[in-house]
Amino acid sequence: MTPAEAEAQQRRWRALVDERLPEAARARPDWPVSRNHCFARILLDNACGGPWRESVAPPAWANMPPERLALAVSLGEAVLAGRQDLAALNHRSLLWRRKRPVPPAPARLTGENFALRRWQLSDDAPFAALCADPEVMRYFPAPKTARESQAEARALDRRFEEDGFGPWAVEAPEGFCGFVGCWRPARPLPLGDLLGRETGLVEIGWRLARPAWGRGFAVRGARLALADAFSRCALAEVVACTAESNTPSRRVMERLGMSEVGGFDHPGLPEGHRLRPHRLYRLAAADFAMRSF
Repeated sequence: MTPAEAEAQQRRWRALVDERLPEAARARPDWPVSRNHCFARILLDNACGGPWRESVAPPAWANMPPERLALAVSLGEAVLAGRQDLAALNHRSLLWRRKRPVPPAPARLTGENFALRRWQLSDDAPFAALCADPEVMRYFPAPKTARESQAEARALDRRFEEDGFGPWAVEAPEGFCGFVGCWRPARPLPLGDLLGRETGLVEIGWRLARPAWGRGFAVRGARLALADAFSRCALAEVVACTAESNTPSRRVMERLGMSEVGGFDHPGLPEGHRLRPHRLYRLAAADFAMRSF
């Protein structure tokens, strides 16, 4: 971006938050804010994936990286056009700033011809069946026993109580068919060189029975789960990793808009294991919001 283009973008930003949004707010009593500095806070926080002052020196309009200021402007334009919910953006900003508690997880999230819901005891048998299927588990070290699957199901559902989010059970018209959602990795992963940190990570993943393949449940379910995690829980970023050879999952990550960061060797697998080379992807809340309108 040339200096002239950057200056023009800054002028668009100032006009947006100082004039256009406050003027529009006069006819929108349902909007949560009406003042210019409040609009700036909401848009800048969402463009930065957290309180903007944690990563940008004031004044933000002069010091924000051009691509992030462009995202903030795009979010504001989408609010004006009715393509973005200002209340949802404000809610996320206030959660990031610890001004609001994280609401409890809903019982279910509804998609087209499927739903994400909390786990039930009746899911144990079909979950054990899919975890015993060698084709489903071909990118895992080995299939799981029924006892191992039951323990995993209980641990996955407990994530909702511990973190406020977790892997949702996927319910198709024929019943339970797997899971998709977010969780904090139980095993520390050597991602510091790729991400600049190894703590506070949230991962998204999925595992579906074979009859559910090819029906879009992984992508559409992940989008539902991400929308909930980024809005209700105010997560700033999620990551995903899988075996380098797992082309189907890597394709899902790409369709979600995740960016490939690099590769690493999974510490839970021995040297020479066919699944040890892994690839890491990441997705910021701000980028997900940009793709949603």
